[in-house]
Amino acid sequence: MRIAVLDDDRSQTDLVCQVLTAAGHVCHPFMSGKEMLNQLRRELYDMLVIDWQVPDLSGAEVLRWAREKLPPTLPVLFMTSRSGEDDIVAGLAAGADDYMIKPIRRGELVARVQALLRRAYPSQNAVEQIQFGNYTFESRTGRLTVAGADIEVTQKEFDLALLFFRNLGRPLSRAYILEAVWSRDVEIPSRTMDTHVSRVRSKLQLRPENGFRLAPVYSYGYRLEQISS
Repeated sequence: MRIAVLDDDRSQTDLVCQVLTAAGHVCHPFMSGKEMLNQLRRELYDMLVIDWQVPDLSGAEVLRWAREKLPPTLPVLFMTSRSGEDDIVAGLAAGADDYMIKPIRRGELVARVQALLRRAYPSQNAVEQIQFGNYTFESRTGRLTVAGADIEVTQKEFDLALLFFRNLGRPLSRAYILEAVWSRDVEIPSRTMDTHVSRVRSKLQLRPENGFRLAPVYSYGYRLEQISS
């Protein structure tokens, strides 16, 4: 899905786009409300993620324009650094579908975005299949097949394997994996992550002889690499 993200803080747009891109979406960042509006007049997006406090043109103004000019089913998620009830009510009353309070948590962001997209586009999300060579992930059902054969995995193993394939060749830190799969609020023993990685490697046969290597990155995390034949 194509998602437009508005925030005048570049570190925030970078974070949101990194998370959404890893989740399989195409992310378009904007640093100002006027810049986003100009682009919305020319291009269609499947979803908007907007910060409520933007200096040049507030998130409220962008949202009002979107609700007047764009399809009513377009999902909008707004972000705010204020946790006060009045701000949240104002955002939802202005037409937003959901909200998140900063600092943004990776796992929660993906969950909320996916929920809004499923609601807005039910036919496109009936059985979302994501293909990587012989590996097929069905994100709605948690079903994983290799060359057509079902592989029995838990939901965490499914999420972990999909995270590695979506970031093929990129080293992922332990902190990033923890937030993406277990969410930041959950404290798990270090060996729990290592055990899950070991199970994913074994169940999916991620070994050089099968074209992949799932290996630790010393003092950092893990990386899934594709091995050239």
